[in-house]
Amino acid sequence: MKSDIQNHFPQLYERGQLLFDQPLAKRSSFKIGGPADVLAIPHSQKELIALLIYALQKQIPYFILGRGSNLLISDKGIRGLVISMEGFQKITRDENYISAFAGVRLRSLCEFAQKEGLAGIEFAHGIPGSVGGAVFMNAGAYGGEIKDRLYCSKCLIPELEHLNSSNPILHLRAEQHEFSYRMSALQTRSLIHLSSVFRLTEDDPSAIRKRMQEIERTRWEKQPMDLPSGGSVFKRPQGHFTGKLVDDCGLRGYRIGDAAISDKHCGFIVNLGHATAQEVMQLIEYIQKTVYDRYQVTLETEIRMVGER
Repeated sequence: MKSDIQNHFPQLYERGQLLFDQPLAKRSSFKIGGPADVLAIPHSQKELIALLIYALQKQIPYFILGRGSNLLISDKGIRGLVISMEGFQKITRDENYISAFAGVRLRSLCEFAQKEGLAGIEFAHGIPGSVGGAVFMNAGAYGGEIKDRLYCSKCLIPELEHLNSSNPILHLRAEQHEFSYRMSALQTRSLIHLSSVFRLTEDDPSAIRKRMQEIERTRWEKQPMDLPSGGSVFKRPQGHFTGKLVDDCGLRGYRIGDAAISDKHCGFIVNLGHATAQEVMQLIEYIQKTVYDRYQVTLETEIRMVGER
């Protein structure tokens, strides 16, 4: 596949945006993960569609990579083609609406909105992900969720019929995202996020900045921001708080290798230095079994496990 895809996308290769056997650990907030057979970094809709058509025609498996948060990449890496959305960085304002492309960091979106005097997205400040990933999983924190402020999105349907059509873009209104807790139609329909528009409200920039600083302070006080992690490992079970369940089982600080339950927040698993995906998986399974045996509560993972097992 190496020479073939290189010949199909010479401009990407010449720009250093078509990489082979590329380590993915540095592209994961866990700092864990093996290599991608091929990593492509398109910077336009045209390049992205061409890569998808190539993968589908050649029957090559592909994976869309955002900022690698809420993601556990296998130690063996990801086979086939990994397409990074980091090249999609445009962000603009139109009245009280902000349009942001998939690769824009949530922190950048929040800071842009603050400078423009637009409020409502502050809850996302400090979430270590991209706009695309946040819409994909309806990210949320501190009482807010992406669904609360999303107006519409542009996506791709990864099917040759649609990608080869004269108008391959799917426009989704807010309600068509079918948002629920950490879930959206982008997941259930395997859509590829391109950009979203957020509807915000005018406010004093200094007041917005103050709220963002308070959220940042709270995060550093309550979450292990100083160590690599994948964010909250488990979805919140109905009627319970995951961190308390884990803590009440006496698991605070428990570790397997360099994968450890955070001393600061038991809903997080942190990488103490050289943790492997296998160690994280073993720790997740141990937590699930321990909590179920004691409380008969099933913990579902919020982070996604991807790659070759």
